[in-house]
Amino acid sequence: MTERKPPNMRFETWIDQQIREAQERGEFENLPGKGKPISDLDRPYDEMWWIRQKLQREELSFVPPSVALTRKVDAAKEALRAARSEEEVRAIVEAVNPEIREANRKPLEGPPTAIMPFDVERTVARWRERQASAGG
Repeated sequence: MTERKPPNMRFETWIDQQIREAQERGEFENLPGKGKPISDLDRPYDEMWWIRQKLQREELSFVPPSVALTRKVDAAKEALRAARSEEEVRAIVEAVNPEIREANRKPLEGPPTAIMPFDVERTVARWRERQASAGG
């Protein structure tokens, strides 16, 4: 735990003493990045730099909920194109529609979206048309 500054010592002197003692104990040896150039030194200041580094270091990612929903809807559209049965089409639509309705009821964080729920019957009809034109 950090010691308290003695009442009769100037802050600068006390801080210098703390640094010197830490150096003597070797606490500044083998720090990450030792001997390497400071990364992103030439980039504009980013106040979220530490969050971005933490996410990268921990191999995590953050996608705003509105973007995640957009990606989910895109994946659903892809799944609809690959669907093999009308039941599968209905299941895909019924799985994603509640999330879309919830997002429209109370907006999500992130860029605004204008996603409307899928019309189940219209989606099924389009699927049937694609199947007929593909000869399936």
